[in-house]
Amino acid sequence: MRVITGTAKGKRLETLDGMDIRPTTDRIKEAIFSSIQFDMFDAEVLDLFAGTGQLGIEALSRGASKAVFVDCSKKSLDVVKKNLETTGFKEKSETYNMNGVDFIAGNSMKFDFIFLDPPYNKGIIPEILPLLNNKLKENGLIICEYEKNLELSEKYGDLTLKKTRKYGKIKISMYCCNGDE
Repeated sequence: MRVITGTAKGKRLETLDGMDIRPTTDRIKEAIFSSIQFDMFDAEVLDLFAGTGQLGIEALSRGASKAVFVDCSKKSLDVVKKNLETTGFKEKSETYNMNGVDFIAGNSMKFDFIFLDPPYNKGIIPEILPLLNNKLKENGLIICEYEKNLELSEKYGDLTLKKTRKYGKIKISMYCCNGDE
């Protein structure tokens, strides 16, 4: 696993062993970032189920000004912190060892991009999307990575599905606020 492009291009990122972590493949990461690359400069991003932190780190490498990493696993967050050190992005980041729902409920931060890549087959995305209605800045985007058999609604409160793409066993969906299409 590596950073694809930007200031940390080619830097190798640590991962955790085992089945609990399922890093985003380079192919999918490139597809995600190619669609948002011109909006990344100076963006503030949330990597809500951070795992290894690779989505937030890729955003920082491509010009984001700040990334917030949240994961309920201390082991995962330790890996995120190591990866932030390796890439030199520690000063541009905040890390929180807590449940994603609790994080969302407990703060008033707003973001340009929110990355959701939670554990598969647990129904987390449909549960958390309604809670994110007021967490996007104007023209913000929520990017969800999930298993292909999960069906998401076209609307969650003020959030509207902008597009969905399939990549083998994985789907990527992007949501924006109603007025931001």
